[in-house]
Amino acid sequence: MTKMSRARVARRIAAGAAYGGGGVGLVGAAAIGLVLAEVRFVKRHVGNGHAPGSNHVPSADGRYGHVYDTPGEPPLRLTMLGDSTAAGQGVHRAAQTPGALLASGLAAVAERPVELRNVALPGAQSDDLDRQVALALADTSRVPDVCVIMIGANDVTHRMHPTRSVRHLSATVRRLRTAGAEVVVGTCPDLGTVEQVQQPLRWLARRASRQLAAAQTIGTVEQGGRTVSLGDLLGPEFAANPRELFGPDNFHPSAEGYATAAMAVLPTVCAALGLWPAEEDRPDASRREGFLPVARAAAEAASEPGTEVTAAMPTGPRGPWALLKRRKRRRVQEASPIHAPISATARPTESGGGWA
Repeated sequence: MTKMSRARVARRIAAGAAYGGGGVGLVGAAAIGLVLAEVRFVKRHVGNGHAPGSNHVPSADGRYGHVYDTPGEPPLRLTMLGDSTAAGQGVHRAAQTPGALLASGLAAVAERPVELRNVALPGAQSDDLDRQVALALADTSRVPDVCVIMIGANDVTHRMHPTRSVRHLSATVRRLRTAGAEVVVGTCPDLGTVEQVQQPLRWLARRASRQLAAAQTIGTVEQGGRTVSLGDLLGPEFAANPRELFGPDNFHPSAEGYATAAMAVLPTVCAALGLWPAEEDRPDASRREGFLPVARAAAEAASEPGTEVTAAMPTGPRGPWALLKRRKRRRVQEASPIHAPISATARPTESGGGWA
């Protein structure tokens, strides 16, 4: 599928989400029998979150960067929402979860403590975001400064209609932005990267993932959020080294995989809070950055992991426009003792849920 075709499909899905229409499906009905046969094969050969010890997610909630404590200055508040990717399923240490890595990196950039709260649920689909955002905003005196959402993989594997998926995400972004929080969405990852997925399911999974990711971008940007494409988990190194970047269940990312994801999301989180160098907000033609209609920007981002999309200017004759950025990544180290949370205890997940 060309980027222009993907842009049209993404726009139709997003329009269906906004106006209640049916939109389009992710895969043709004629392919369903073959897909289901392939899915049964994959389930027999992939851990799907059920390797020994993989059904527990270490809790990384707490304060990071406490060496930056300043009397009278409150910490920045970071909240993670979404599925098992946001929760950090597949690793054994709190410091290895994406929330801990982002909180530690944000504290170092801001030179200010960061208070992390994670309300993500392994196995969650986008219709769980309503519950999660209620938790995130329950205390009106402690509204998050920034929320990071990672969602979508379970929507694809459970065949949630994409318009419904995007409708839930858009409503979540709108509620968080209305409350005063910045929002960064890591869009649906490329399920075609799971090593055991064979053709033609690999192609169908990749197509469905990218269609949903592009539509998520449109819905998020239109509500005032920013997106970062997770794609094939951020870079050719993931495809080249799947055994290194997948966890022991062969389904969720490893510590290295989560570090790669955090490294790509952190610049956008910092930019949303005004902490990234101002000169990097200007588009760089040498990196193929620029202003595009939001649907085209969404399609471009879905094809290139690590790409950021944010609203840029009011709606014009061709619809809303967005800024497409390919930010330079900074290395995110595993949280050091000075950035470790005050407390971290293991907590059980409520469901397995697959690559998400």
